[in-house]
Amino acid sequence: MIRPLNVLPLTAMAVLGLAAAAHAQDSAQAATRDSRLDRAFGSTIVSTYPDGRQAELWLQRDGSYSAEGRRHDRSGGTWQVKDNKLCLKQHRPIPAPFSYCTGVPSGGLDKPWTGKAYTGEAISIRLIKGIWDPAKGADRKAQTDQTNENG
Repeated sequence: MIRPLNVLPLTAMAVLGLAAAAHAQDSAQAATRDSRLDRAFGSTIVSTYPDGRQAELWLQRDGSYSAEGRRHDRSGGTWQVKDNKLCLKQHRPIPAPFSYCTGVPSGGLDKPWTGKAYTGEAISIRLIKGIWDPAKGADRKAQTDQTNENG
């Protein structure tokens, strides 16, 4: 037989645990709410490396992302904004033990900006309106020649 006094502490712990989980979820959702990134949803963030190769990044409102690297390797994970930086945490194909963070322009994503790749190389970053996915037959050269349609 379970004594009522023994159940109370377990119930209180369960309620506190649920409250902590809800708070963590609210904090994670708040970290993905940054008006500077509004134009990124439904669009493609393209990073161009010094050798001309490009990587694509697609952010989702739920805090997830998918990407194709400059070597055409696919990855995915979660993102959030921390200290005015966009931070990506890879979960697939292999979970990364660290996050990669890069600055988010204070004026938003309307104009191209520069940043550093996780390798330390300087990259040029721009937003292209719409989902441009080279794996689905998009022409990389034709897209490279287009201007940023968001500005």
